Amino acid sequence: MSTTESSAYTPDIPADPVTKTTSTIHIELTPNDLDSLAATRFVRSPAAGATVLFIGTTRDSFNNLPVSSLAYTSYTPLAMATLYSIASTLLKKHDLTKIAIVHKLGECPIGEESIVIAVSAPRRQAAWRAGEEALEETKKRAEIWKLERFEGGEGLWRANRDGVIGVKVSPAEDAKVPEGSSA
Repeated sequence: MSTTESSAYTPDIPADPVTKTTSTIHIELTPNDLDSLAATRFVRSPAAGATVLFIGTTRDSFNNLPVSSLAYTSYTPLAMATLYSIASTLLKKHDLTKIAIVHKLGECPIGEESIVIAVSAPRRQAAWRAGEEALEETKKRAEIWKLERFEGGEGLWRANRDGVIGVKVSPAEDAKVPEGSSA
């Protein structure tokens, strides 16, 4: 798919969390620090015998290159719809009790959480499988991209999935990416 944005495109990071919550699904894109306890509390239920929590953090290297930081951006309306679709599908497919998918937007320093997924189900096997599938589907399908900056100043835009090298970013383009929680 092509885009009409120039290479100087400045992503719009929402200043406040964008959420969609029902009684069984919580989806959130946020510029704030992630709260794994809140996601766990959301999925907790007396009908669930298992709760699985996944916390993805920014690691300090990629392909043996030292990473200094990550910055996430998204096409928020479409990413929210995609995340909700993923959650709805997994809720039915694995007979889950509840599911929460929360993803960070903006700067995400080394060691900080970039994604939190919590699922609950009557049985542990369904919760384990659904948690892993939620992560894989989010990385594969959600309209979320990351700028991975390496020690020494180089950065690469890439899809939000492992193993795919992206496009080199010049220092001038990198300077246009928001550093904080607002554009």
